[in-house]
Amino acid sequence: MAHCYYHALSSVRKWGGTVDDYLPLHQWFDQSKAILADPRHRALRHHAEGIFMLEVIFGETLVNADGRLVPVRLVGEQHVREDLGAIPSFADWARLITPQAWMLRGNPLDRVEGLTIDMPAPGEAVASRSAPPAGGAVRTVI
Repeated sequence: MAHCYYHALSSVRKWGGTVDDYLPLHQWFDQSKAILADPRHRALRHHAEGIFMLEVIFGETLVNADGRLVPVRLVGEQHVREDLGAIPSFADWARLITPQAWMLRGNPLDRVEGLTIDMPAPGEAVASRSAPPAGGAVRTVI
């Protein structure tokens, strides 16, 4: 569909209520158009994990203007199916990304051979220190 408004109208036909009940959910899916204004924007949220993220952000259900309880996940599934015809996994999208050399480089932090990770003692606030606390440092080599 070309616009979130039409996804919201489709939700109204399916579950009742008003466009305003569903518009924020459909807008969330398509916010990625702000950074990539072609169908590839869908790779960021139009997949199974994106639908579950929608539920985490907006809650498991919404109550529409007609007083009907609507599962948010179903609204997300509707949006993705209307745009793609099915619900892909993120792996389905990622499989289509051709790795480039810049994606495969691993560079040591600050060109240091080893790195000390300073772990605070239980109950202690995280803070920067010039030396780790006794018994609180974890050494790992990168």
